[in-house]
Amino acid sequence: MKRIAVVPGSFDPVTLGHLDVIERAARIFDELHVLVVHNPDKSALLPMPQRVSLLERSIADGGLPDNIVVAQWNVGLLVDYCTDVGASVLVKGIRSQVDVAYETPMAIMNRSLAGVETVFLLPDPAHAHVSSSLVRQVAALGGDVSPYVPHVVATFLQEG
Repeated sequence: MKRIAVVPGSFDPVTLGHLDVIERAARIFDELHVLVVHNPDKSALLPMPQRVSLLERSIADGGLPDNIVVAQWNVGLLVDYCTDVGASVLVKGIRSQVDVAYETPMAIMNRSLAGVETVFLLPDPAHAHVSSSLVRQVAALGGDVSPYVPHVVATFLQEG
């Protein structure tokens, strides 16, 4: 039986920390769906198709394993997507205790709703301080985000 997992996120934009978690998860599971989701609590900088495109290009340019599927999910519960693709695990990168406090109730609810377990992966220490929100803020103020995002994203943000 294939071990299928889902890494959900807004990826607005994708960071090197995201890619680190994606690469490590892809080595653990037979098939990994990286799912760009709409978060109603956040105001997105990039439209969904742009986030998907930058994520696909970042994965390809980064030489990540070929068992990765990039998809998007706009409506419905995350566990519905998991059920649709046969995934029994969600993978979440966590940077701090704040992330743990935020993610734990959702993990319990997802297990309760659909039997989908959540696995937390700690970041590479080099990326532990980086978030998409911080990258957006630095980029908006003209700062150099190239140490924190894939090259394709840095180029896009500098040109945009």
